[in-house]
Amino acid sequence: MKLIVLLLALVSMPTKIWAVDDYSGAAAISPSYIFAWPDMPVIDMMPRGGTTQGAAIALDTAQPKSWLDLQNNPKLSDFERDRLAILSMVGQFRASFDFLETVGFVDNYQPSRPYRSWGTEFVKVIEDSGTFISLQHIMVLYILDAEGSESAPIVMKHWRQDWHYQDRETFTFTGDRRWVKRTHDAKRVANRWSQAVYQVDDSPRYQAHGKWDHRLGYSSWQSDETWRPLPRRESSARADYDVLMGTNRHTITPSGWVQEEENLKVALAPQKGGNSSDRRQTVVAKEIGIARYQRIIDHDWTPGEQYWLDSGAYWAVVRQNWRSLVAKHQDLTIRSKIDGMPMFMDLFNQQASMGAIIDRDEQRLIVDTINAYLSPP
Repeated sequence: MKLIVLLLALVSMPTKIWAVDDYSGAAAISPSYIFAWPDMPVIDMMPRGGTTQGAAIALDTAQPKSWLDLQNNPKLSDFERDRLAILSMVGQFRASFDFLETVGFVDNYQPSRPYRSWGTEFVKVIEDSGTFISLQHIMVLYILDAEGSESAPIVMKHWRQDWHYQDRETFTFTGDRRWVKRTHDAKRVANRWSQAVYQVDDSPRYQAHGKWDHRLGYSSWQSDETWRPLPRRESSARADYDVLMGTNRHTITPSGWVQEEENLKVALAPQKGGNSSDRRQTVVAKEIGIARYQRIIDHDWTPGEQYWLDSGAYWAVVRQNWRSLVAKHQDLTIRSKIDGMPMFMDLFNQQASMGAIIDRDEQRLIVDTINAYLSPP
């Protein structure tokens, strides 16, 4: 649990400026230019985010079979090509995360400092039934101290993405920590995939439909606009808006994949009954984001693999409970904390105390813990 707290602290502090040759987290920043805000003093736009430097990494220069098949196999159907693109996000990566406000819409607007962080994580398939693919992200970081000594591995279960083909139901965020089930017409979702993104505790975050576009040298999925709650990088630092409204693009590259976001930061008027989407909406700013996942080699992932062997059964129960809740309820409101404890911390603490095999009493305890965070419980 101390490692989890440490990792969360690492990704929420002001970033250090790295030179290109000692890069392991963020790319080098020019001292004289900030993209989108060239008239702002550089000191006022220094990125916030992770302060740490990771151990040296080696990029994988070989093109994976999935990429080669996407480019060179003309016999693939559109559905098979879609699946291959999704499965191309599986592997071992260096990830970099960059977010920048580009436009302001309120009086006396001052741009927020950009956000920058990094990680090393692997993505693995935990379910694949053909028309449904579930990908779990797990971080395995090695941090260098001021003397250049490498830390013990820091391991954390990260986010999860589920892909559903021609998905007729989605569970979408509507503000105020509330998610609502929506049913879609079969014609609207024909030949399209939904992507559902989940928090580290497997609670819902956002979900949207989109269609894969395959061209020579290019495979990309573009989502419809979707609402999403504030990410941790913002919720711990901002109180002037309530929801992100944006789109999400996943693009496969020869060296990995890229996730791009284009978001509006929107303040909602106080709730007075009715649907949250009917409330007055004030756009505060526009943000762009890019996460690059580059394949790497010679990184020791053993601690992460062992963690998943030890905890996979626990998280399977957690996932199944969320699925049961979504199937049973038309909408869910999830409390942010109980007695100051966020749900992800409660579940991580609980998982650390349980073994690799979860008995019925432990399953009941997991269900009770999650249900306690539903409002009303």
